[in-house]
Amino acid sequence: MRFPEAGSTDIALSVRTHDRVGERRTDAAWLAETWTLPETRIVPVVGTFFPVDDAGETVRWRDHQGLPEGQRIFLGVRDGVAHFALSLPRPDDDQPLDDGRWTSLRGVVQTVREPDAGFLVHAVALAEWLTRNRFCPQDGSPLEVTDAGHVLRCAAHRHQQFPRTDPAVIMMVTDGDRALLGRQEQWPEGRYSTLAGFVDPGESLEEAVVREVAEETAVRVTDVTYFGNQPWPFPQSLMVGFFARAETTDISVDGAEISDARWFTREDMKEQAEAGTLVLPDGISISRSLVEAWYGGPLPGHW
Repeated sequence: MRFPEAGSTDIALSVRTHDRVGERRTDAAWLAETWTLPETRIVPVVGTFFPVDDAGETVRWRDHQGLPEGQRIFLGVRDGVAHFALSLPRPDDDQPLDDGRWTSLRGVVQTVREPDAGFLVHAVALAEWLTRNRFCPQDGSPLEVTDAGHVLRCAAHRHQQFPRTDPAVIMMVTDGDRALLGRQEQWPEGRYSTLAGFVDPGESLEEAVVREVAEETAVRVTDVTYFGNQPWPFPQSLMVGFFARAETTDISVDGAEISDARWFTREDMKEQAEAGTLVLPDGISISRSLVEAWYGGPLPGHW
């Protein structure tokens, strides 16, 4: 059984859109000067919301003029132009930043175009991390933002905290002619996806694939093969995609994370997707990339 090779399929949100220029994060003079350049692009972020055009395809970037004070986050450089995010507290209801459209990344994840999508994944992940982490986990002292938004430092003892990324595995399990998809109880009828789960401490990615499939469906797998990965800032995950070969095919779902799981042939998948009785993951998700890489082409419908 041969699986699609890693890199053979483009995975959304995984395109390198900008040079992060990490060495500039501690260059205070350069950051201050670059912030004021007329060509520098800045996206305000309030919680997880940011301004976009009416179609939700592009960010409404700003220059520094007229922006309120907030936490500046240096994202990087694209085509010689520096890009920042500005994390802001929520404004008073009667004092919005502007009257244009503001949305979360979930609201435009299907429509926003590159390179804006790449910048937003970076900006939202950091803005959420900074918002959620205010005090040192070692002694409870306030945390100070350093390194242009990429490091938090304890005000009392200088302990450093770094952005956290939670690794999760997501896998297409196949016995060759069929693929295994599952669903959660709260999903609308007909919605199925590849299996997935977070990696346990001290566990390799491949071990996590074997364990998660067994826990959720009782199917035993082997030949775990890397496919690709995708940053998933909801709020701070990295989805690592794999294919795996089933050694057993009898299904017994756990009833907690998975309420149902089924084997689908390619013919089943195509016919049911066209009929709307099988609803596959959104095109932006690496799950969709795994499904279509196994199927061998695009499939209709999405969440």
